[in-house]
Amino acid sequence: MLTRSGAKIGLDVMVDILKAAAEPSRLRILFLLSRTDLTVSDLTEILNQSQPRVSRHLKLLLDAGLIDRYQEGSWAYFCVSDSNAQREFVDGAVARIDHADPVTDRDLERLEAIKRRRQERAAAYFRKNAASWDQIRSLHVPDAAIEAELKRAIGEKPFQSMVDLGTGTGRLLELFSRLYRRGVGVDLSREMLAVARANLERAGVSNAQVRLGDVYAPPVERDAHDLVTIHQVLHYLEDPAAAIREAARLLRPGGRLVIVDFAPHAHEFLREEHAHLRLGFSDRQITEWLGEAWLALEEKHAFAPEGEAAEGLTVKLWLARDRRKAPVANEFTHKEIA
Repeated sequence: MLTRSGAKIGLDVMVDILKAAAEPSRLRILFLLSRTDLTVSDLTEILNQSQPRVSRHLKLLLDAGLIDRYQEGSWAYFCVSDSNAQREFVDGAVARIDHADPVTDRDLERLEAIKRRRQERAAAYFRKNAASWDQIRSLHVPDAAIEAELKRAIGEKPFQSMVDLGTGTGRLLELFSRLYRRGVGVDLSREMLAVARANLERAGVSNAQVRLGDVYAPPVERDAHDLVTIHQVLHYLEDPAAAIREAARLLRPGGRLVIVDFAPHAHEFLREEHAHLRLGFSDRQITEWLGEAWLALEEKHAFAPEGEAAEGLTVKLWLARDRRKAPVANEFTHKEIA
């Protein structure tokens, strides 16, 4: 079998895949995981089945390569496989399931209840931390201006894979969701992952997932991604250069890295009250680190605050590219990714 991405599935493997998927409960699981990542407890609640039974179904789907498992603290989450061939098989199968089917309709109702609980927890976390975030945002230009420049810099051409390191609220995954085929956000905070997951679900983004992980050792494949982003993360890090080197290792030949952070400043309270380890970065510093990571700087932009915030923080955007020769352009179209 030849998939849209050009990946082939051997006959024996295809038989195993069909055997794993051709069972009502397992097909329901694939349908649910195509919409969001879920735990065993989530699936037990939705399917109204015992945990051992659900775990047995999950093992068969894992063995067939149709789904993946990743750890987030004490919780294990399940998601549709990152493999292009297996994911396209799942997407094709679940796209033909009638949402009005009584079983499917009930599953979706229970899934929505789980999503609402996630969003309630996320909202509570935002309320608790909103004051400190608003204080920092008041010092620099509005996020909308920066996002508009990000969209211009990345362009409109679809691509296969994106990784957002230190994803926070998941905003960049949402911003570029119509361009990438598969997105992954990585963050060390379980609370922020809950916020990101809720935000992506509310925005209807089903082609991205978030994972607990360190930006120095992200739990994603190397040499495999078209776009990596590091948005307002470097100033929290002890070793920003190491994070840039690791981000570069994630890129496929010709892939791009975007860094957004502050220019050098003297707002010492950010170090004392908000855990900022670095008070901004110069163009020279970032360019040197990019060069050490075998990346070439292509663009840089500055966003200086105005008006009452004129003495605030200047935000910088740096766009770099992997120096290795890019392969033939991906064959994905907007329609295929949608």
